[in-house]
Amino acid sequence: MKHEFVLEGLHCANCAAKIEAKLEKRYGDVRFSFTTLELEIHTDEADIRGEVQQIVDAIEDGVTVVPKSEAKQSHHHEACHDGCHDHDHHHDHDEGGHDHEHHHNTGKLKIVLLCIASVLFIAAFVMHLLIHFNRIPQNLETVCNVLSIISAVLAGYDVVIEGVKSIFKRRIDETTLMTVAVIAAMVLGEFVEGAAVMVLFGIGELLEDKAVEKSRRDIRKLADIRPDVAYIYENGKSRQVSAEDVKIGAILEIPPHTRVPLDGIITEGSTTVDASSLTGESEPVDATVGAELLSGMMNNDNTVYLKTTKAYADSAATRIVKLVEDSAKSKGNHEKLITRFAAVYTPVMIGLSLVIAIIPSLITGDWTEWIHKALVCLVASCPCSIVISVPLSYYAGIGAASKEGVLIKGGRFVEAIAAAKAFAFDKTGTITDNQISVKEIKATGSYSANEIAALAAAAEARSAHPVANALRTYCKENNISIEELKEHREISSHGVTARRGSDTITVCKREGKPGISVQLNDSEIGVITLSEHIRSEAPDALKALKELGVQKNVMLSGDKQESCQNVAQGLALDEVHGELLPEDKVKTVERLIDDCGSCAFVGDGINDAPVLSRATCGIAMGLGSDAAIESADMVLSSENLSSLPRAVRLARRTLSTVKANITFSLIVKAVIIILAIMNIAPLWLAVFSDTGVCLICVLNAVRLIRRKTK
Repeated sequence: MKHEFVLEGLHCANCAAKIEAKLEKRYGDVRFSFTTLELEIHTDEADIRGEVQQIVDAIEDGVTVVPKSEAKQSHHHEACHDGCHDHDHHHDHDEGGHDHEHHHNTGKLKIVLLCIASVLFIAAFVMHLLIHFNRIPQNLETVCNVLSIISAVLAGYDVVIEGVKSIFKRRIDETTLMTVAVIAAMVLGEFVEGAAVMVLFGIGELLEDKAVEKSRRDIRKLADIRPDVAYIYENGKSRQVSAEDVKIGAILEIPPHTRVPLDGIITEGSTTVDASSLTGESEPVDATVGAELLSGMMNNDNTVYLKTTKAYADSAATRIVKLVEDSAKSKGNHEKLITRFAAVYTPVMIGLSLVIAIIPSLITGDWTEWIHKALVCLVASCPCSIVISVPLSYYAGIGAASKEGVLIKGGRFVEAIAAAKAFAFDKTGTITDNQISVKEIKATGSYSANEIAALAAAAEARSAHPVANALRTYCKENNISIEELKEHREISSHGVTARRGSDTITVCKREGKPGISVQLNDSEIGVITLSEHIRSEAPDALKALKELGVQKNVMLSGDKQESCQNVAQGLALDEVHGELLPEDKVKTVERLIDDCGSCAFVGDGINDAPVLSRATCGIAMGLGSDAAIESADMVLSSENLSSLPRAVRLARRTLSTVKANITFSLIVKAVIIILAIMNIAPLWLAVFSDTGVCLICVLNAVRLIRRKTK
């Protein structure tokens, strides 16, 4: 049984890691994202909300465990506030708004107190300098100390309260470290420095929270492509309803400049639509009666009417949003490493701080100096900059990829696509676009090429097969008239026949040979060679992958080897394999993994599901096959191969950002600890290594969202 919750009010990344560890110990299969605050627990137990709340409360106060459905409903009410007139809706909205207003007011109070604290601290700091340089009387030092204490209390009263609670809960977090550091500094007589720590920590925490929340909003916007409301059109009028309540077959009115709420077919009107939120392609597309629109598309010009073909839960936008939301719960190796690292790192650093405080003091007898050095190490040891920025970097990269029409199902698949050394491609529907054309007509009897084309097209007149479409297109392009035949009959998996007077025309496969045979009364009169349409972007996409250092591009297909070789001409492919069964594709991918170390597979069909699952990174083309999407680790929703090299670049940039944030954080902390031992680093500089470094790392992660991938 799957239970989904949102941990509302959770701001401490360190606490989040501890909550996840505690829940994993209790339930086993647990997934949590600090970026989205979404928690997923798999267990046989039916009602676990109460126990989860108890576990959360034991670690962090002020966090509410809310079922995901209720959290979404609250968001829906907020979005619909102007349009929904149901009394119950307003009641629920008001209750949800209460908490939001309380949080908003608390935030405003914190800013006001921080401003007052900053002014008092500056006054105390100036007095401290003037006393130090004998510009004002020494007896004013008491006033300076009182101002420092008031400043520290106003800036950090909540930090001290949380720190004391943490001590009673027998856990160490940044509030504990700051509380101990500030109280110890003031006991040692460093009142101004203690105030500096609390004021800087308060400002840093405020900026850090704002940056994290802004980045969360930016990421949520990328997935916010699904309208909550729809306009049902009945009896000449439209009425607003919840999109989730719309049934298949309903007629919807889609006004200009609004998003399509559900997948459907246009029944009336014509317009242009912007599909960039689904595909990453910004070019508007014409849409008229009979055209399919997907939820999340933006109607640009005119009102159109749409007959829904899928329920809200199965529509394209819902599937994309779910893929992006779920991706945050699938952690990359760096994320898992950081969680384990933080659990060990903090106790080790606290132990180091105690060693610095006690052992040299026992040797030298100077307790004040070495305790001060230990306090700098203690404050610098906070791992928040890494614990927050690493998962945020992954999720920012995944969010940016969704903007490019690439849906990545989690951090570990960001790592997999970045490291892929080989790419295997299915042929039909992946390298080709499912369209075929007539390449050559070779006469084997007395009929001309045009007569053979006309007879074949006439026999195929009632077929919807791609071969029939190719023949009709050829005749139209060459002004060849097609006569009417009778007694059309389709021979399953073989071809078609039709009567022309007393003659029988047959169009069928050739035994063991390429091409299509055209026969008159069982005697072959010509052979038609067909060619598949290679996707226009395929040559450049394959070439770009090679330029990115990919060792092998390989094409796999169930078609004849000769057909595969024809398609492969001019493409940057290292190997071409035809006549493969699904299990043969799996074996080929396993060989490529052995040869190159890793192999990504790109495919679109149901029969590709086994090989998509086996590849280091399975990539599904488009949102067509449910089986392919379910088995894949990535989805190219744009159904465009050019987004593949862009995804590789973005994945590599995401990993570079993760590594840069980890390296920067650890180097800064190490430098400050060394400077502290050398008696150079003041306590306020240690605060920078916590909140300052965290802010820089968060801003570095957010760059992934805002930077355009070429």
